[in-house]
Amino acid sequence: MTTDTVLDALPPEHGEEHDVHHIRKTAMWVFLGSECIFFGSMISTFLLYRTTTGDGPGAELFNVPFTSASSFVLLMSSLTMVLAHHAFERHDTRQGRVWLSATALLGATFLAGQIFEFTEFVHSGLTLSTSPFGSSFYMLTGFHGAHVAIGVMMLTAMAILSTSGRLHHGRGLNVELVGLYWHFVDIVWIVIFTVVYLLQV
Repeated sequence: MTTDTVLDALPPEHGEEHDVHHIRKTAMWVFLGSECIFFGSMISTFLLYRTTTGDGPGAELFNVPFTSASSFVLLMSSLTMVLAHHAFERHDTRQGRVWLSATALLGATFLAGQIFEFTEFVHSGLTLSTSPFGSSFYMLTGFHGAHVAIGVMMLTAMAILSTSGRLHHGRGLNVELVGLYWHFVDIVWIVIFTVVYLLQV
């Protein structure tokens, strides 16, 4: 039986709902594709200027063990996001809310670590205007941090909506779309962490 046959057998509203879901997923994938180009250009810029430190500090300021711990926290949030998605697929709103909240908390913890790291770098003399290295570093990691912050806000909003019953199975695709976004942010960080921190050692 083909997909078209299945859709023809459904009431009109079900077919329309499927079309809307398909469009939203396609739009998300297109958005993530554009984000790949965006981050790719910023990573390329950093690689171009990673040794251009001028008279200011450079990669010697990096605390790789600390950033590795922060990275582990962010990567673990992908696991909790998967668990949240599976919980909503099972109609387990309470468990889904727990995992959504855990994901948001892990993301916020990563952001706190990044803010602490930036503060230490600034105190050590590495600012946006110090050198091309500093500018490209803060632009790349800062924009990624902004993406994480947006994700944390979306996760928090969904967790709040679930408490009032407004995030039910019929809106489960919202969780799936935010999950796609969150996994993308995590994957991008793996690339950034490798290029910015590990390759500088």
